[in-house]
Amino acid sequence: MHDNHEFEGQFWKSIRSDMTAMVGVPGVDPRPMTAQFDGDRKVIYFFTAKDTELAENASSVKAATLVYAAKGHDLFATVHGTLQTDNDRATIDRLWNRFVAAWFEQGKDDPKLCLLRFDPTQAEIWKDASSVVAGIKMFLGMGDPKEDFKDSVAKVRLT
Repeated sequence: MHDNHEFEGQFWKSIRSDMTAMVGVPGVDPRPMTAQFDGDRKVIYFFTAKDTELAENASSVKAATLVYAAKGHDLFATVHGTLQTDNDRATIDRLWNRFVAAWFEQGKDDPKLCLLRFDPTQAEIWKDASSVVAGIKMFLGMGDPKEDFKDSVAKVRLT
C-alpha cells in the first residue's frame, strides 16, 4: 500500500525543482509554462502576457489541468484545479525575478504582464516503477509487473 503523503511530497519537491509544466484550460491545449512558488503555499503561479490564449481564457476562474513530467522521468502527474488571473502587486513583487523580467520590457508595470494562479485540487501521480530489481524479475519470469506497479501510482488531494 502506498502513502499518499509521500506521493504528494515528492510531487511538490520535484515541481519546485524543475519548475516546468504543461497547463491548459477547456478550449486551450496545455502549453509549457514556468512555475513560480510563493513560499510553501500549495499554489502555482505563472507569468504570461495578457494577449495569450491561456491568459484570455483565465480572466475568470476556469477548470484547468496541469501535466507534469520530472526532468529525470522518475515522477509524472496530471493535476486538476482552477486557473485564474491574479495580478496582485504584492504577489508579483515577491515572485519577480530576472528570468521573468527578460520577457517584459517595462518590468512589473508592463501593460502586457499577467500573473496566472493555479490552485490544485487533486492529482494522479506516477512514480517510475522501473528498477534494476524489477528488470531482473521480469527477465527471470518472476513476479507480476502489474502487481509491482500498483504501488507506484496514487490519486492525491492537493488542497
